[in-house]
Amino acid sequence: MKIICCIVSIVLLLMGCRQQQQPFTTWEVYRGDKGSTGYSALKQINASNLDHLEVAWTYHTGDAREGNRSAIQCNPIIVNGMMYVTSPRLKLMALDPLQGKPIWQFDPFVNEEATGVNRGVTYWAEGNDKRIFFSAGTYLYALNADKGSLIVSFGDSGRVDLRAGLGRDPATLAVWATSPGIMYNDLLIQGTALGEGYDAAPGFVRAYNVRDGKIAWTFNTIPQPGEFGYETWDKASYKEAGGTNAWAGMSVDEESGMVFIPLGSPAFDFYGGNRKGANLFGNCLVALNAQTGERKWHYQLVHHDLWDYDLPASPTLVTVNNGQIKTDAVAQVTKMGMVFLFNRLTGEPIFPIEERAVPRSFLPGEATWPTQPFPVKPAPFAQQHFSYNDITDISDSAHAFVEQKVKNARMGSIFTPPDTNGVVQFPGTRGGAEWGGASFDPETGVLYINANEIPLLIKMKAVSLSDNAGASRGEKIYTLNNCTMCHGANREGTAVFPSLQQLSKKLSQEQATAILTTGKGQMPAYPNITEEDKKALIDFLFDKEEKAVHIKTTTDEEQKYRYVHNGWTVLTDKEGYPGVKPPWGTLNAIDLNKGELLWKVPLGEYPELVKRGIRATGTQNLGGAVVTAGGLIIIAATYDEKLRIFDKHTGKLLWEYKLPAGGYATPATYMLNGKQYIVIAAGGGGKVGSPSGDAYVAFRLKN
Repeated sequence: MKIICCIVSIVLLLMGCRQQQQPFTTWEVYRGDKGSTGYSALKQINASNLDHLEVAWTYHTGDAREGNRSAIQCNPIIVNGMMYVTSPRLKLMALDPLQGKPIWQFDPFVNEEATGVNRGVTYWAEGNDKRIFFSAGTYLYALNADKGSLIVSFGDSGRVDLRAGLGRDPATLAVWATSPGIMYNDLLIQGTALGEGYDAAPGFVRAYNVRDGKIAWTFNTIPQPGEFGYETWDKASYKEAGGTNAWAGMSVDEESGMVFIPLGSPAFDFYGGNRKGANLFGNCLVALNAQTGERKWHYQLVHHDLWDYDLPASPTLVTVNNGQIKTDAVAQVTKMGMVFLFNRLTGEPIFPIEERAVPRSFLPGEATWPTQPFPVKPAPFAQQHFSYNDITDISDSAHAFVEQKVKNARMGSIFTPPDTNGVVQFPGTRGGAEWGGASFDPETGVLYINANEIPLLIKMKAVSLSDNAGASRGEKIYTLNNCTMCHGANREGTAVFPSLQQLSKKLSQEQATAILTTGKGQMPAYPNITEEDKKALIDFLFDKEEKAVHIKTTTDEEQKYRYVHNGWTVLTDKEGYPGVKPPWGTLNAIDLNKGELLWKVPLGEYPELVKRGIRATGTQNLGGAVVTAGGLIIIAATYDEKLRIFDKHTGKLLWEYKLPAGGYATPATYMLNGKQYIVIAAGGGGKVGSPSGDAYVAFRLKN
């Protein structure tokens, strides 16, 4: 009898192990799995029972900022019997995933000002050694996953400085991380976010040993002398050039031992006169040996980027059936609204990619790359051209207002170079695709991607580097450090970032200086600014400098000058709506087997426009989707603060729920005690600009 019981116990144990190993049934990794598919094989919640979906629990972190000055972009992971999330002020929290009750909390900013955003965390375990890795400020932290205490044997008492190991003085660099690293064996492969000005740090990718925090390997995204790609830059560029960073996350194929890394543009983003060449590995999808960091293959998706066309999302590991042949592939979505599809092992395109001629720049000193790559298939999932015919038509007055705004600007394709007269950039730096990325259904071969179609009006201006002519010193620092990108050329601010005009009525000089030094909210610290320059900048911001004298553009390429722009200025009508015909945000389904767009539907609405009879506009959206075996696409992301569920086959809206704040994050879904849950961060704020919140909301079917 004992033998029979023992055999039964072993069988049950093995069955349990097999159940735990079933793919796509957990959510233990950012975006669902190491292939960044955003797919779940769970199907308890499906199209037939959405009427029974209800809120299971809501958890408030309690630390949202006033107005729209904070956000939660975290995709929760559920592992180790806990749910790990981050708060608006980047506290790391462990919650009970059944009831949403807090278990422990870690604050990396005790007695300091919290800065930045966080999109998720990374879990690693070996036996009883269970660790959570997450980034806040300039540091990567390792914590005990059970207790939330720092693991003091990792790095310097539980943390490593992300500024160290880049070959430059760490104290002068602005480096942090928004997206979590990805695990391969006992290595945490980590990318970083950087400033985007002329003095940006280099975006080298590093792998850290999970036990001691030491750097195991570094991939130089700006090639050093003797390295592959060095010849694609000016010879001295490697000493000063920055950017080319992996801020958007990565994917790992454990079977082949490869990590796939999407890289951003070289800095400065909109002028490359000081970095002539194609600029590898800027805007490249790079495949590396995950254990050693050795380059296996790469493909550059934008040559000599002048448009801030970073690769904005984790690559998606997919399998396609093209002509009866199954191929393991990797799909990369872009801000330009394209999907590039490559053989995962070789880097060969699955569908042809054509190099097509693009317009040249008229800015002195600029050397535009003559061609850019265009995939023949799939067709773009966002518009790629702007003309007078595309100006908004939601009202006659809106159309006339935008038409007047763009009367002197250049228009055209996605690769129309920036100009001093202004350029309508469309779809612009906010996408097409954004950091929410794509989701993939392995059963059907369909890729799902939400997109923005929001035009920008970019205008360049020249700034002399001479102290004897041109703008005042403080104004030069303001423009060259790209304060203009967020706060505008005239310090007028935007719907998201505050105005710096009449700053003395809002802050003291001491407070403003402290923010420059430590950062605050979504604004990072700027350690690269010297004390002398910081004083000049503060004098400018508080209107204590002599009035600036603006310089004229010159055709002398030898003059010491740089070009900057007026900020990420969205082209809007007088009411603030995008200046292009709707839809302004969409959800798209693409058959990767055939390279064909299956359907496209608007994503989101503006309630006030609906009251005027203007529906199906879509809105700007941030955050990704989850696709399930239950036939569903689950996504929030929109300005109207709703969580929506669509039929994955048709794009039909099946269910929606008004969240306590905008859900500008990617949902997660998981099964516990026989119940499937859906959870989403409702943090509002951020670049979408709706009121900030502090909630995580979980849903399940009624009992």
